[in-house]
Amino acid sequence: MRRTLVQSEGGSSGLEGLPNSWALYCEDVGFFGLAVSLTCLCRHHITMTTDHNAPRLIVFSDLDGTLLDHGSYSWAPAKPALLRMRALGAPLVLASSKTASEIADLRDQMGFADCPAIVENGAGILPAGAEAQADRSAHEALLAVLAELPADLRVCFSGFSDWSVEEVAANTGLPLAQARLAARRQFSEPGLWSGNAEAQKAFEAALAEKGIAARQGGRYLTLSFGATKADRMAEIVSRYHPRPTTMALGDAPNDVEMIEAADFGVVVANSHGPGIPSLVGEAEGRITRTKVPGPEGWNLAVLERIAQEYKEKG
Repeated sequence: MRRTLVQSEGGSSGLEGLPNSWALYCEDVGFFGLAVSLTCLCRHHITMTTDHNAPRLIVFSDLDGTLLDHGSYSWAPAKPALLRMRALGAPLVLASSKTASEIADLRDQMGFADCPAIVENGAGILPAGAEAQADRSAHEALLAVLAELPADLRVCFSGFSDWSVEEVAANTGLPLAQARLAARRQFSEPGLWSGNAEAQKAFEAALAEKGIAARQGGRYLTLSFGATKADRMAEIVSRYHPRPTTMALGDAPNDVEMIEAADFGVVVANSHGPGIPSLVGEAEGRITRTKVPGPEGWNLAVLERIAQEYKEKG
């Protein structure tokens, strides 16, 4: 069951009943008859703020190169950890440069439609159970700023809006249907930079003067107004009382703020991206790195965190 809500400012909404995707998810992983309490499965979409329902652990995760395989976009290797999270009632908040349209489908498939999601690099929040809206005014304003840049800078940036749907599919490796969802930007513009480093600095400085930030992900340089993944993480966590332990996983520079802001951060190995330099929290063990890339590494890291969290708190 979904309701259509637009959220660029954040917000949460409860749902009644079990998410339709959960039965499909269980069937997919071969656990259709899994005896999990409906109370455990439903409690977080009934309310997210009371002491009785506050989760012990909440996981924030990037998608491409982290929970999704860099090449195939599969999350299948992470199913054991996802299943364990559902059984424990631990929310999964997807945090990606992907659009609300893309994330709504993925969230359903994974069995976490009852959780909010951070979309387009933190530019917006997709509420629990909601679908993306059609308002693209922020994206249109961003494109207007791009059009006003000096031609020698603008020509070096090739964004999704410069491409046909077929070109989006070719550049991302996504099937055509998913490429159409990826092209439905509401708040941001991902793309490829073809100029040198000096020109990129000038490009980013010109955008910053207009309130637009440029953040490098595992694949694309993404332009957006406003908040970051870390800002949205803080906003979502503030709704829970008592405050849960937070875990954040990512593989690219645009994940660093979120990883550093979490109680426990994980840098997921990805040899295809620009990588993440050594972070302050690594010295004390609060931030760790996986040896295995993508969803395999994600699965191991989350299962380990779950084991520690529930062992320590009983």
